[in-house]
Amino acid sequence: MNPTRVVAFGGGHGLSASLRALRHCVPELDLDITAVVTVGDDGGSSGRLRAERGGLPPGDLRQALVALAGDHPATRRSAALFQHRFAAAAASGGAADSLAGHAVGNLLLHGLTELLGDPVVALDHAGAMLGAVGRVLPMSRQPVGIEARVRGADPDRPDEVRTVRGQHQVAVTSGTVESLRLTPAAPAACAEAVTAVRAADWLIFGPGSWYTSVLPHLLVPGLADAIVSSPARRLVTLNLVAEKETLGLSLPDHLDTLRRYLPELKVDMVLADSKAVGDPVAVERAAESLDARLVLAPVAVTDGTPRHDPAALGAALVPVLGADR
Repeated sequence: MNPTRVVAFGGGHGLSASLRALRHCVPELDLDITAVVTVGDDGGSSGRLRAERGGLPPGDLRQALVALAGDHPATRRSAALFQHRFAAAAASGGAADSLAGHAVGNLLLHGLTELLGDPVVALDHAGAMLGAVGRVLPMSRQPVGIEARVRGADPDRPDEVRTVRGQHQVAVTSGTVESLRLTPAAPAACAEAVTAVRAADWLIFGPGSWYTSVLPHLLVPGLADAIVSSPARRLVTLNLVAEKETLGLSLPDHLDTLRRYLPELKVDMVLADSKAVGDPVAVERAAESLDARLVLAPVAVTDGTPRHDPAALGAALVPVLGADR
């Protein structure tokens, strides 16, 4: 029997949680995992590298690689090295420290891309170094900008709508996001990502920052076309709480935004935490508007923090992804 081919979309911590959950499914299911990662990050180490040297921002790609890293002790040490972040040098005497704040994996991915001439080849090489159980691909080979029209970005002018530019600024805005776009408006989709989507059995969206990690994939025309036309089934994993960029956005609203930005999108399953879901009737109706069935499961960590537990999320995914096998 062929493996179940799963493509997970996102970026940052949300995609990392999804990939770690899929790793937990592997003992029970034969999965072929591909992560398709946003390339709009312009903050922190990624933003500095992008501004100073060009190329794709590596941070979200690094996080996805580490989430898929193999279990051999050597690869776990390599994964820890990828995540190691340089502190400011004690002997700098107040002078600028060019390494401070950079993650080793970000520098390595940037160096591999310069050496090998192609970010996809560089990611495959880095994945081999980490013994990755799956493949990591960018949604586009070109970096993108994220812009949002935001109402109330200035708390002193709550009715004013202004353009907020940059993934970081959109992620931390205190206003209400009314519309989202990429610059350039129609970036070329990564060909390997399109191929993976067209061949997939399951496409997974979320959890993660909705406007800056999930929705951008739907704004890449070639990727959006592949998502709509793929024979795969589609699963949406909802967040546990609203993030700053989605304050005031209910879980049904999260589902409505998917349809708003890709009206042709049909979804088979919506997975939500049984405690965080609030009014299940409203979420169920929103799921049904996408032709989806709502599945409730305890997928949050038990310490009360709003984080998905990879093991619990994996346990919830097993019967979904394993259906009809």
